[in-house]
Amino acid sequence: MARDAAAGPRRAPDPHERVRDAERTRRALLDAALAEFAEKGRAGARVSEIAARAGVNKQLISYYFGGKDGLYAAIVERWHAQEADWSAERLDLEELVTRYLRAAVGQRDLQRFFLRELLDGDVASQPAGPDGGVPPDLADLRRRQAEGELAADVDPALALLLFQAAVSAGVLFAEDVRAMAGVDPFSEAFLERYGALLRRVVRGLAEPPPPE
Repeated sequence: MARDAAAGPRRAPDPHERVRDAERTRRALLDAALAEFAEKGRAGARVSEIAARAGVNKQLISYYFGGKDGLYAAIVERWHAQEADWSAERLDLEELVTRYLRAAVGQRDLQRFFLRELLDGDVASQPAGPDGGVPPDLADLRRRQAEGELAADVDPALALLLFQAAVSAGVLFAEDVRAMAGVDPFSEAFLERYGALLRRVVRGLAEPPPPE
């Protein structure tokens, strides 16, 4: 069928449109891969299924990310970029823990992704420190301890484990939250009630003020 001449020549997309299209495609692939990895783990995920979820050609996974492992790494890097943004804000520990809580509730697939890593023994989400030693999250808690946000007799490594488990509890035990607390674990009401409790726990771990 001849093309309608009245429609004029097809306009090539300008560079800004191409950039936006590429960004949209990358985001769609990252979101689709996160859901796929959370459900099936790295070994069980298939690039064809990821591409189908994203609604794109599977060849674009290799084009943008170099394959499935590159896509997996990009998900981890995206999360670390989020953490870096919070670090740059210099939040106090109460606010930081509740930020993680809101992220856990708002990004349920990400929490399942981390849990799947642990179940599969395929942990890649925690970066090493600058010297390859202490992870940044633990180094940050040690700094906060020196500044009094954690009492001197609190083990920062165990405090980190406590915070990680606490912020994920609503996602991992969603039915228990509904049954025992009578609240939707993904609602603002839960975030407010549980967030207030977490803040209280964090305050209880702080160095007490010196006696007057």
